[in-house]
Amino acid sequence: MENQEIKSYNFSNIKYLEIEDLVNITPKLNDAKFDDWFKYEYDLSQEESIFLDKLIKKHTLYLSSYMEEDLKMKFLSPIFCQVDFLTDKFHDWYDATLSGMVNGVEIKGFTDIMIASGTKNPRKPYFFIQEFKPSTPDRDPEVQLLAELLVAIEKNKTNIIRGGYIIGQNWRFVILEKIAENQFQYFVSKQFDSLDLEDLKQIYIILQAVKHRYCED
Repeated sequence: MENQEIKSYNFSNIKYLEIEDLVNITPKLNDAKFDDWFKYEYDLSQEESIFLDKLIKKHTLYLSSYMEEDLKMKFLSPIFCQVDFLTDKFHDWYDATLSGMVNGVEIKGFTDIMIASGTKNPRKPYFFIQEFKPSTPDRDPEVQLLAELLVAIEKNKTNIIRGGYIIGQNWRFVILEKIAENQFQYFVSKQFDSLDLEDLKQIYIILQAVKHRYCED
């Protein structure tokens, strides 16, 4: 008997309808789901506040014209380096590969930013950031992020995973929950403007919460 070819999707081009064909997934509206995450107690130091203020002033005139790699290297990477995800237990990984099986279908591809355990290679994923240029409407960062989160839940054999997506200067965060076999629900946060200092401070604290609360086995 010939081996049946395994069906596969890539993160970069999977559609929401295709995700719905794989699993029972439902968007939900509940801001309170983010309370534990977003209300993490973290006191910004004066150095951190100055860093964030300078970052905004340096990039405000140019951020809207940045291509994806420009945005990542010039604006996002300094934030992630300041948070400092490089520990002896987990790292921040850029353009790392991820693959997994969801209901017998392989989903794979490159992740823009992934926080995962590992030393020289990523192992267990904890958090994802997907970023897109606003001028690419044919690509949906929320759908790509959901596909990555689904793979992570199945790979980790857990029932919750977190991530976020960025379109230009605007950030949203996402929680995906597995509530039963083959049944998922997800929540999308309000929008944060990274060129607004108070919003950027909140983004920074949210990332610190990821580092100190959610990156553990």
